Amino acid sequence: MDRDNASDLLAFLAVARERSFTRAAAKLGMSQPALSQIVRALEERLGVRLLSRTTRSVAPTQAGERLLQTMAPRFDEMDAELAALSELRERPAGTIRITSTEYAADAILMPALKKILPKYPDIKVEVIFDYGLSNIVAQQYDAGIRPGALVAKDMIAVRVGPDMRMAVVGAPSYFAARKRPRKPRELIEHNCINLRLPTHGGVYVWEFEKNGRTLNVRVEGQLVFNGAAGLLNAALSGLGLAFLMEGYAKEHIAKGRLVRVLADWCPPFSGYYLFYPSRRQPSPAFSLLVDALRYRR
Repeated sequence: MDRDNASDLLAFLAVARERSFTRAAAKLGMSQPALSQIVRALEERLGVRLLSRTTRSVAPTQAGERLLQTMAPRFDEMDAELAALSELRERPAGTIRITSTEYAADAILMPALKKILPKYPDIKVEVIFDYGLSNIVAQQYDAGIRPGALVAKDMIAVRVGPDMRMAVVGAPSYFAARKRPRKPRELIEHNCINLRLPTHGGVYVWEFEKNGRTLNVRVEGQLVFNGAAGLLNAALSGLGLAFLMEGYAKEHIAKGRLVRVLADWCPPFSGYYLFYPSRRQPSPAFSLLVDALRYRR
């Protein structure tokens, strides 16, 4: 690949990722007309249309999407290798982008960051809350934190937390006029607070297990949130039952602000793992974070 082709491909990738000539031009430090001319010349040279343009949006065509999926990871690998070389210095540096749930960030990531960030001021960490199964390569994350059962087999996975349990909780005021459910099926009689998942747009189905028997319950209620903080606050306010990580509700249960039910239907399951692509060449900053997060029994 000659230098001109490489620079033209980088221009196309910037537009395809940003879905905008204006934003891509600003990112590349060039004018929008110049960028548009480069992409048009690349399309003419290849003999296929790569981008579909309207007055309001820009999106890859089928050929453009194929080129994006093929070439973007290769350029990312080269960027990662160059970044790793540039960071071979005394003080680790660079930006690390991580996707995580709120609970994992609060309980696992923040304690680790508290240890290393004050010592290494050149390290920056961007944390994106996401309950979906993000493609960390396509979305340009350096790593993700998810329960072990959800980590793809082609990823390097590092355990960063102990086994976990879920908890069904409600405020004492909620139970003042309602019976506490003794079986998961009885949840259909309750006002349950749902979590909407971004991956498919549906709501999370509450999952239970007892004596080897698995039971999924699609609950109903007046409230739906897209984050755990909303679930917790609504439950504390007596507005319904929430299905949360045990650690998220543990303090409130101990202090009597929340009442736990169906505990015998919520067995332990695999804890959180940090995962990242096997092709990734870890930078000193990233290696430092991995070591700080690594779970030690």
